[in-house]
Amino acid sequence: MDKYREIQSFVAVVDAGSFVGAADALESSKAAVSRHVAELEERLGVRLLQRTTRRLSLTGEGQAFYARCKDILAAIEEAEGEASSRAFDASGLLRVNAPVSFGILHLAPLWGAFASAHPKVSLEVSLADRLVDLVEEGYDLAIRISRLDNSSLISRKLASTRLVLCASPEYLREHGAPATPEELARHAVISYSYFSSGDEWSFDGPEGKVSVKTRPRFHANNGDTCVAAALAHQGIVLQPTFLVGEALQSGRLVELLPEYRSVELGIYAVYASRKQQPLKLRKLIDFLVEVFKTPRWPA
Repeated sequence: MDKYREIQSFVAVVDAGSFVGAADALESSKAAVSRHVAELEERLGVRLLQRTTRRLSLTGEGQAFYARCKDILAAIEEAEGEASSRAFDASGLLRVNAPVSFGILHLAPLWGAFASAHPKVSLEVSLADRLVDLVEEGYDLAIRISRLDNSSLISRKLASTRLVLCASPEYLREHGAPATPEELARHAVISYSYFSSGDEWSFDGPEGKVSVKTRPRFHANNGDTCVAAALAHQGIVLQPTFLVGEALQSGRLVELLPEYRSVELGIYAVYASRKQQPLKLRKLIDFLVEVFKTPRWPA
């Protein structure tokens, strides 16, 4: 019984979306991969995958098991890689991409410490709020702030953040505060252009999920610009705690409708592959994981 091979095959099937794709990734046969997954399900006594003629999907048990298995395989590969490269120093160029606001506020102060600890590593940091293609554009690592539900990339979670609805005290004195999410439709709203849901904002409230179609008077493709407009009393903004935390703590912005929670997001270090991961990249990922263990903004 090869538990490692069973788990490896199961994860490969989920990542590839098919048994054929998993077989290619593992340089194995479709029959062998199918057998490993079937043996895993039989041993566990639970169905992990729903199979139809058109698609594969994870069961509820499969989703939880997949997440744990990804962590296990990552730990094994990291341990093997670390053992095989202990004799070498981290060196070479690292190309890193990150969102603009997060990169300026929370990453820029860290690069000096990393560079000092690894003097043979050169850094090339690019800030952009668009979604870059790591492989096509040649990045070693990207910082992503999202849910990463179906990403085919490999990731390590650094921290969490949530979107907070807020406005300046001056705006609220002049226009009043919304009592319900529906009242946002009649307020001046400052909208972030890259929201996947556009100008429709969703919240989980006391009576379940609520969505409201806002009517923005201001759009921007940068979070700092949105927050600056809110601080200038131009309307209500929905932005992450890593960006508005200081303004909320100082009272320059006020959280609205706290009983209605908006989206919770993870902040991830994302990279293309675990295979033969260079030491310089592992050192950077471990450095970021360690730094962000301590919360750097309000929960």
